[in-house]
Formats: sequence, C-alpha cells, structure tokens
Amino acid sequence: MFTYSMSRFKLVCFDVDGTLIDSVTDDFEYSWELLHDHFATDKDVREQVRKKFFSGAISYQEWADHDIGMWVTKGVKRSDFEAACKKLKLMAGARETLLELKKAGFKLAIISGSVDMLLATLMPDYLEIFDDVFFSHLKFDGDTLTGAKVTQFDMIKKADALRKIASREGFELSECVHIGDHHNDVEIAKIAGMGIAFNCKDAELRRVADVEIVKKDLREVLGHIL
Repeated sequence: MFTYSMSRFKLVCFDVDGTLIDSVTDDFEYSWELLHDHFATDKDVREQVRKKFFSGAISYQEWADHDIGMWVTKGVKRSDFEAACKKLKLMAGARETLLELKKAGFKLAIISGSVDMLLATLMPDYLEIFDDVFFSHLKFDGDTLTGAKVTQFDMIKKADALRKIASREGFELSECVHIGDHHNDVEIAKIAGMGIAFNCKDAELRRVADVEIVKKDLREVLGHIL
C-alpha cells in the first residue's frame, strides 16, 4: 500500500507515444510515423522535411503543417484514423496508474507531440482524467480531415508547457514529475523534480533521467512517485 502523504510531488506529466500508448507489435516509436505509413505518404518527402526541421530551416509548426497537409491531400477520413488505431493499444497498467494517481490527489497532464484522436480512441474519457492536455488536435469537416491545431509544446518546448502549468498552479518544478521515452523528453526531464525514462529509446534521456523503467508496465512508476 502506498503512503500518499509521503510524496513530495504534486503534478505528474505524461508523454503519449510509447508511454501512455503502445503498439500491438514491437516497432512503434512515433504516432506520426505510424500514421504516415498507414496512409502511405511519400517517405522521401517526409524525410526531406524532417531534416529541414532538425537543421533549423523550418519551424516545428511548418513541419507539422506540411505532414498533416500530406494526409489532407490523401483525403484521409476519420475512419482511416480509427483503422490505424487498431495497430495501437494502451500501455500496460496505464489506466490503473492514472486512476491511482488521481485517487492520491495528483494533478495530471499530457505534454506530447502526438495527435488527440489516437488517445481519444483508446481512452475515450481521457479529458475527465487529465487536468491539462498539450498535444495536436485534428480538425474534420464531417468525416474528412481538413487540418489540425498543432501544439507548440513539443521537442524542447515541452519544458515550457511544464513551466506554464507549474506557474499557474503555484507548484515548484521540484514538485513535478515527467514520464517519457524519447529525445523530445530530454529538456523537460532536466527541469522536472523527477524525470522518469520509461520504455526508453534515447541514450540522452536515459542519461539525464532520475529513474529508468525498463518493464513496459506504467504501474512501475507508482513506487517512485507515491
């Protein structure tokens, strides 16, 4: 049994891809890549634009808008996203972990570059569970994708989202936890009171994190937080 009053933390933030959601196979890293592959967009064009972003030639907004534009050009439907979601599942222990943290009185947040429809499909009540949600929201005209409201809080700006929540709630950063798995979680892990590298796929995140959890079961984080 956990002794909730002993925890020094007040806010727990979660990445989505590879943290809250997993693949039914073993090759999942990013939801954007999974969706591109499902919609059969041009891999060479995707890679060219990705390199432009990482070289600083374009902004994150421009990168995301371009890639979503590829989906729009394909005439992607809501049902296509639902079909893609069949390749995904909630991470083992995700719901139990979230409900345990809610029961203990923690504020919960999503800070991710993922898209809302994936989590909405796998966890329809996620807006009732999370106090703050920072990720990209898809836009539809009826059943047809028309674009997205892209999050500004991915990559290094995940740390800005944490600062924003902590400032509003009156929390110290030392009272905040972030749980993630990849290189876009490095900067936020550095400033959080506890950075947890879960199901980690990045050497730098592994280096800066306070805790690494190898087992793919989110319940493993509870003993470190509570």
